[in-house]
Amino acid sequence: MKEFGKVAVVMGGSSSEREVSLMSGQGVLAALQAQGVDAHAFDPAEKPLSALKDEGFARAFLILHGGQGEDGTIQGALEFMGIPYTGCGVMASAIGMDKWRTKLMWQAAGLPVPAYELLAADSDFATVVARLGLPLFVKPANGGSSVGVTKCKSVADVAAAYQAAAQYDPLVLAEKAVLGGEFSCAVLDGKALATVKIQPATEFYDYDAKYYRDDTVYTCPGLVGEQEQTARRLAEQAYRVLGADGWARIDFLQDEEGAIFLLEPNTAPGMTSHSLFPMCAREAGMSYEALVLRVLATTLESR
Repeated sequence: MKEFGKVAVVMGGSSSEREVSLMSGQGVLAALQAQGVDAHAFDPAEKPLSALKDEGFARAFLILHGGQGEDGTIQGALEFMGIPYTGCGVMASAIGMDKWRTKLMWQAAGLPVPAYELLAADSDFATVVARLGLPLFVKPANGGSSVGVTKCKSVADVAAAYQAAAQYDPLVLAEKAVLGGEFSCAVLDGKALATVKIQPATEFYDYDAKYYRDDTVYTCPGLVGEQEQTARRLAEQAYRVLGADGWARIDFLQDEEGAIFLLEPNTAPGMTSHSLFPMCAREAGMSYEALVLRVLATTLESR
């Protein structure tokens, strides 16, 4: 497809989610090439970004996960080089990567989020447990794919979980467990496609459940009737408040009474065989190949 020119599928990188990014990237690359796009793999861990200009790439399909791929860093570099790219811009990427600041924005806009607290090495973990209750989740504020996330059932668990999360980011969150169901909603060009309900066989939707296990149960759409429409509206609002662009996935939880709480955004959604965005797209009648092409087409529009 000549209108796209030479396309770099930017994958891999050096974050803790490199392996997942490579899996997503290979799927995207194959789908683009199968549809006649002049697409090539590009790994910024193996060559400098300046090679995108040197090698004549016209645009970039960003499928980096975590670290510098989702935090606005590479987005800023591409802006500077004048290379159009898929996904959110610098601001939305940077904020969306930071779970704490995302929560602050959503709260300021009146959107519901689970109760949470910031943790530090000298935090009184017993007091945190008394406020949030058990179980609760401890997680690094920056990062994805559930890397460094622990479900805690005791005060001792919280102390150990803090140390584990702090290895990935100095900013660590404790978050009230909302246990009525875990969901995600794909948003493409500002329009929610569908929700998906996630029922892992593991303690929670961890790294293995997301990418390797075949016993996680997915239901799409995840809700029915007015609940589904409410969830989609909230996802679209969350997307807009974040300043998202192109595509993003909004994860949310439901409590036992059916109330929805926004969890976090994903501004570079996974595209592996286990990923949620392609599931939501299929529910909307869009194949994996069509989705990839539609996302790439957003680079033809002015940001």
